[in-house]
Amino acid sequence: MAVVAVSVLAAVPVYSNAAPGGEAKPGGMERFYGQQLQWHPCEIANLDKAGGECADVQVPLDYGRLDGRTMTVAISRVKATDPARRQGILLANPGGPGGEGLDSIDLLGDVLTPDVTATHDLIGMDPRGVGESGRSPRCGWPVGEMIRSAGLDPLGFVHDTVQSVGMAAGCLVHDPEMMRQFTTRNTARDMDVVRGVLGEPTIDYFGLSYGTYLGAVFTQMFPERSGRIVLDSAIDPDRYWEGLVQDWGPANERALDDWAIWAATKDDTYRLGATPQQVRATVEGLVRSVARQPVVFDGFAVDDHWLPFLLHGMLMNFRLNEKLADVVREIADAVGGPPTKARTPWLAAIVESLRDGEDSTLAQIACGDVGAPRDPGWYWRNIEQTRATQPVFGALASNIQPCAFWAGPVEPATVVRNAVPALILNSTGDPRTPYGHAVRLHQDMSGSRLVTLQDVRIHMTFRPGLSSCVNDAINTYFGAGTLPAEDTTCHADQASQ
Repeated sequence: MAVVAVSVLAAVPVYSNAAPGGEAKPGGMERFYGQQLQWHPCEIANLDKAGGECADVQVPLDYGRLDGRTMTVAISRVKATDPARRQGILLANPGGPGGEGLDSIDLLGDVLTPDVTATHDLIGMDPRGVGESGRSPRCGWPVGEMIRSAGLDPLGFVHDTVQSVGMAAGCLVHDPEMMRQFTTRNTARDMDVVRGVLGEPTIDYFGLSYGTYLGAVFTQMFPERSGRIVLDSAIDPDRYWEGLVQDWGPANERALDDWAIWAATKDDTYRLGATPQQVRATVEGLVRSVARQPVVFDGFAVDDHWLPFLLHGMLMNFRLNEKLADVVREIADAVGGPPTKARTPWLAAIVESLRDGEDSTLAQIACGDVGAPRDPGWYWRNIEQTRATQPVFGALASNIQPCAFWAGPVEPATVVRNAVPALILNSTGDPRTPYGHAVRLHQDMSGSRLVTLQDVRIHMTFRPGLSSCVNDAINTYFGAGTLPAEDTTCHADQASQ
């Protein structure tokens, strides 16, 4: 791992401590750190209502070629409500990769205390390649997502392999010089430019999901510029990207079992089974049924590739239990029937996204960050090995993706090993960023504290009405700069269960 760290340093310019005023700036970066922003209305409802303003920050496309092309990163600002007590900036990232982060009020406005909003400017930012920050051209994908199950037979895997080749090629033919610079390390560098332009010595930061990876990378690259760092639903950087996806398999199976316990108590309503075992058998049987004859909703075929993906998306929050049951019931009712129109809003939205959308930004960032195995046989062997223990999700978590056919990363991935103070939070039942990832990140960031939300199946712990224990820990850290004295276990508030 030390060799990797040395090669990273050799691949990019050597940075001194960038700061505003008369302090040192990275060599050749003065024009970026010294730029004057032109603030303007955001024309985003939540931000406008909160008195927000937006601006474009110019950054290098390639930080290894400071005299080359540039691009702009869109940021927003909602100023501290009590300027006399202002402490600094709080920048947030909502996850992804590829999540639009400009609307920080939408992410944090209902959970931050008035004390935090009084003392911090809330900064939103669309990462490079996302939203208003130089979004790349559409890649022309035939489906909206690169993540799906390989299905139940080898032909399905062959189909996904061929399609993944085309999906990668469709992206990389569009300005590959730009697209290959849509990396997490470059976004972290962009964050530091934003910090310097705003005249701040450090960044306070809230990162969710992928945002925890971005935040951890920032702390490694800019430890002295890292303020109060909160990482909610954490990714172990050593497992990003392919390893994280593989870890979804067993975590999703546990989440399905948890949901099945709930669904069994609602058999009179949903008719999915009177015991958890019967509910699981219904779901596994449904995957086999749609493999034989896909169910077509609104012109999109839900088959053994897409039903596990749909379940994967909805199992990450116990508050979606009823909506998931409605969707499963609707699919079960449609098995063997003619094409039909989705009647539940959730199913209609998912189908529309898969049929008409394109989430290629996720591929551009994740595949550009780290390499992936190139041999299709490696994926197929993993799929076959997981079928017995992961009957619903093994073929999703081990399936091939366009990353297998992507151009190699422009620089090695970041090895995170530091003592930057941080607050790391995770629920034990999170299927999207499994709890073990938070434990390992806590170990690798030796100055951190870990807050565990016990026995809750949910992704993102900082939510209204979920756990006052969690919310208090985060707000106390942002407000007073005080980490818990030791690692802490929280529970959901009784009203939220």
